[in-house]
Amino acid sequence: MKYIFTLILTSLLIVSCGGEKNTDSVESIIEEGDLVKMKMKRDEIIQSYDSISDVLGTLEKAISEKDTLKRLPLVTSFKIKDTLFNHFIDIQGSVDTNENLIIYPEYSGTLTTVYVKEGQYVSKGQLLARIDDGGLSSQLAQLQTQFQLAQTTFERQKRLWEQKIGSEIQYLQAKANMESLESSVKQMQAQLSKTTVRAPFSGTIDEIITDQGQVVSPGGTQLMRIVSLKNMFVKASIPENYLSTITKGTAVHVKFPSLGQNITGEVRQVGNFINPNNRTFEVEIGIPNKEQLIKPNLVANLLINDYSKENAIVIPDNVIQENARGDKFVYLINDLEDSEAKVIKTKIETGLSYNGYIEVLNGLESGQIIVKDGAITMRDGLDVKVQ
Repeated sequence: MKYIFTLILTSLLIVSCGGEKNTDSVESIIEEGDLVKMKMKRDEIIQSYDSISDVLGTLEKAISEKDTLKRLPLVTSFKIKDTLFNHFIDIQGSVDTNENLIIYPEYSGTLTTVYVKEGQYVSKGQLLARIDDGGLSSQLAQLQTQFQLAQTTFERQKRLWEQKIGSEIQYLQAKANMESLESSVKQMQAQLSKTTVRAPFSGTIDEIITDQGQVVSPGGTQLMRIVSLKNMFVKASIPENYLSTITKGTAVHVKFPSLGQNITGEVRQVGNFINPNNRTFEVEIGIPNKEQLIKPNLVANLLINDYSKENAIVIPDNVIQENARGDKFVYLINDLEDSEAKVIKTKIETGLSYNGYIEVLNGLESGQIIVKDGAITMRDGLDVKVQ
């Protein structure tokens, strides 16, 4: 009893001594605005708090030893074991595809025929529409006739030249005329091919923008939109501080809130450019789309695995307490026998936390048992009953 009285007296003396250093109230110091005094007052309060906390712990320990009718506080436990710890960052992205294209004409004229409908699936190279050629086909037919005649003339001159009959000039003129007409035919065919609109890839005609009968021109008239839902990916902007932890092949959980779908993928491409406006870089995640429910610009929530560690020490983050100095600690269950044990205040160092659990870097080992529920009322050395 004398020992307990001494402890209480000591704690009161500590507080009173602290008060002698600076008798001003906290409110008056704050109103005064003196930063040095505010820091001194804070340090005095921290010293007093820690001293009283230690004394109370010793006092409760002494009471526990003397009290024969003690009622031990009930706690639950958490056994530490090596486990795989994964940390994820939550980023929002959107679905994109390289095969979402608005088709423009390459030739000016009247859109005479549209061969497809909205929602229709088309194959690569399939004829979609035709533009009035303005007489190009007739001109091409004339050129082809002239070319055939020139070709016949050349072949005749060539045979005569090989038989040493006729002049070299006649032979060369026939050859030049044939080659010139052949070049003109090819140019005319290239021009005429621009009057037909064909699918650049296999996909679905999502929208017919210009109806047949309207006049169209290159670069100025949108004809239709074609979309393929086969090669889809999610694009997202990632803060630059994750540049070293998110690389090609990094695992990603993709959630589509609108569809209620979750899929697992990986980063297939990491951008090499940091956006100076928001300090982010782009990543792409390839996604399967067999049912073709995923559409371009659909919102996606990404859980990107930026950190993993095997055999990590992981505990619930709500069992951790922190003192006035910022030190983190838990209570270790020691000498467990017949559901009774003694708790030991143990300082720890922590790392990343995710989904209610946190990695412990130092202070705990696999196989140890810590207080889970009831830790807030613990003191170092206190006897407890473990449920």
